[in-house]
Amino acid sequence: MTAADIVDRLANHKTIGNAPRPELEWLAAHGAVRYMNTGDVLTPKGKTVEGLFIVLSGRISISVDRGTGLRKIMEWRGGDVTGMLPYSRLVTPPADTIAEESSEIFAVPRDHLHAMIRECDTVTASLVHAMVDRARVFNTADLHNEKLMSLGKLSAGLAHELNNPASAIERSAAVLERRMDDSERAARALGAVPLTDKQRAALDAIQVSCLAMRERGVRSPLAQAEREEAIVNWLEEHGLDPAIADALSETEVTVDALHSLASAVDGSALDNGLRWVAAACAARSLTSEIQEAATRIVILVGAIKGFTHMNQAVAAGPVDVIRGIDDTVTVLRSKARNKSATVVVDVAPELPKALGFAGELNQVWANLIDNALDAIPDGGRIDICATHERTGVVVRIIDNGSGIPDEIRERIFDPFFTTKPLGEGMGLGLDMVRKLIRHNDGEITVESKPGRTEFSVVLPAVATESLGASL
Repeated sequence: MTAADIVDRLANHKTIGNAPRPELEWLAAHGAVRYMNTGDVLTPKGKTVEGLFIVLSGRISISVDRGTGLRKIMEWRGGDVTGMLPYSRLVTPPADTIAEESSEIFAVPRDHLHAMIRECDTVTASLVHAMVDRARVFNTADLHNEKLMSLGKLSAGLAHELNNPASAIERSAAVLERRMDDSERAARALGAVPLTDKQRAALDAIQVSCLAMRERGVRSPLAQAEREEAIVNWLEEHGLDPAIADALSETEVTVDALHSLASAVDGSALDNGLRWVAAACAARSLTSEIQEAATRIVILVGAIKGFTHMNQAVAAGPVDVIRGIDDTVTVLRSKARNKSATVVVDVAPELPKALGFAGELNQVWANLIDNALDAIPDGGRIDICATHERTGVVVRIIDNGSGIPDEIRERIFDPFFTTKPLGEGMGLGLDMVRKLIRHNDGEITVESKPGRTEFSVVLPAVATESLGASL
């Protein structure tokens, strides 16, 4: 292809074709056409981008592996430009840039780009517009992908968190059906026995004691076994079926209360009465367990809704930072439990709301807390502190992990920088955190040494006067 042919091809190019012919001639004199076959690599991952690439024909793309296989994040066809653009800080691509079909690329070496900026005003302006568009696409795609990755990492833990109370409801409901049958049979049998008012009062009293709330929490396995053994012995001493000891031992009935009942009721009335009391108390206990499990599900669903912030605002507004942190800690609880981690949230009294976007800030908390959980050892600790300082809300996330080495501390916010194994992270988390915090007019800093790493996020606080006026 002659120089005139190259200029003609560049004049028909969608991105730079509007440039004066002398500028296109300058490009033709300082670059060369590269022919690529399907599968050829234009720029390998981690290698320096060699220069500006003007796609004349064909199709090239870049795909990254986020742990679930390669996923295309950008594609360029004839009429597009890629590679090193004017004023771009791009050094290396996050993955191989590959030809998806036979392609023609006009390449201008990076050593000529400074001269191109001086000699080719129109071309440079077109390329800067292309760079801005590329940055916008990357940022939008990265934010979307980072959200999906965060939610994906949380999904297994959330499934486990939801499965526990759901299984408890299913199990308790199945047992409750049997206990209801037992209660009905015991009630019918007891109803066939003539009882005096004193005996009825004694049965009512034992039922009340069975339904009493525990004041000292859950008994230890040893204490529970000893209690059940004592009730079994009492039942056997009075010639009653020891099978009902299991249900009675789960209640708050005491052996002294059983003695009082036996002094007022005996024979079949005592046997049927205790069966009725045990079945009724068991049923009440099971319904309480079902209610607690259902409440747990409601709390989890509320936390998930709050974390994802389904009703995302289009403009910055008052944000309850602690609500977002609490929701995030809730959805990450399974991961924390798997590491036997202690997560402590300490909030200053009368903490004002921050001004920002709740959904974006939740993404910030998710990344920082998730990273802290990755950093700490089993049995480690994370402290999340929120205070009001001057005109800002300050959130500090502190972990007792091994710390960030000095040689990489300045790079942790760089795009695509990661120390995690392949498939566990693309290095977008902290870069995206910083972008989101800046979008919320905030700042983030980090201090780290072995045994203590602190990420500090400062956000603008909603003025008390303006917040009161809005209410």
